[in-house]
Amino acid sequence: MEKTSILITAVSAVALTTLLGFMMIPWLRRLKFGQVFNDIGPTWHQKKSGTPTMGGLMIICGVVLSLAIGFITYILKQPQIMNDQYRQERFRLYMSVIIALMFGLIGFVDDMMKIKNHQNLGLTAKKKLIPQVVIAVFYLFVMVKFGGATTEWIFPFIGKVQLGWFYYPLSVFTIVGFVNAVNLTDGLDGLSSSVTFFYSLSMIIVSAVLGYVSTGLFATAIAGACIGFLVWNFYPAKVFMGDTGSMFLGGAVVAMAFGVSYPVLLFLSGIVYLCEAFSDILQIGYFKLTHGKRIFKMAPIHHHFELSGLSEIQIALLFSAVTICGGFLSFLCARAV
Repeated sequence: MEKTSILITAVSAVALTTLLGFMMIPWLRRLKFGQVFNDIGPTWHQKKSGTPTMGGLMIICGVVLSLAIGFITYILKQPQIMNDQYRQERFRLYMSVIIALMFGLIGFVDDMMKIKNHQNLGLTAKKKLIPQVVIAVFYLFVMVKFGGATTEWIFPFIGKVQLGWFYYPLSVFTIVGFVNAVNLTDGLDGLSSSVTFFYSLSMIIVSAVLGYVSTGLFATAIAGACIGFLVWNFYPAKVFMGDTGSMFLGGAVVAMAFGVSYPVLLFLSGIVYLCEAFSDILQIGYFKLTHGKRIFKMAPIHHHFELSGLSEIQIALLFSAVTICGGFLSFLCARAV
């Protein structure tokens, strides 16, 4: 992988996202774009009400700008690569940015509705789900149609498995599920951005092992933007990413795994997202079956740990450590291909 472009992308993403905080946070305050905490989460979270939200715009701008800088550097460093492989790499990069931006747009609309209604409820589940499925289908169809992906999945210790038509429902379910899982993870100061940083770090390594330059650049931009955002989002947070940021990161997370043609890695590097989503599903299902009993003190699971006495910083560190372990397993699976 081209080290110079990776380094420039990383530095640009961290610097730009950090610097954007000086301008964007006061701007969000002036617009009175503050987070509203009603009955969501532990009661002490209500003291965070009014903290500027939609800081995900900082992440989006940092990623797009740093990617432009990094990719231009890559082209200038290797002008002889104008071939089919280069065009395919460029196509994967564009599609990664597009799917992340499209999911980020859903989050933006959701955030705007919450701000307008002065409550923590924006789009209904149905109004979120339908466009999410449409985006996932669009992404998969275009990727397969123009050579960015095939209808195969790679499974550890098994190898490539041709799924045929089943590729589409399985992949749509995976994409939509993980985008919403990343969204659920954004519940504590610094949690989603720190977990996504280590997820992206693992995907940089996987991209290098498998030879996917564009996905490596994209993962680098996401990792750098997460660090830049953590400057402002680390406990106590001065800004929240909102659904604008968490949905954008959700799209980016799935784009990385599909960008290296290894979607199964989502279940390894993204183990924290998976646990967050399953804890929520288990809690709701058990609550309904038992007419009021609960498995966890509160779901998703980060709130269970919080109510068990762990601080927000401790939970972020714990979940980051779990992500690092999952990332190491992804690296081993990539080496085995």
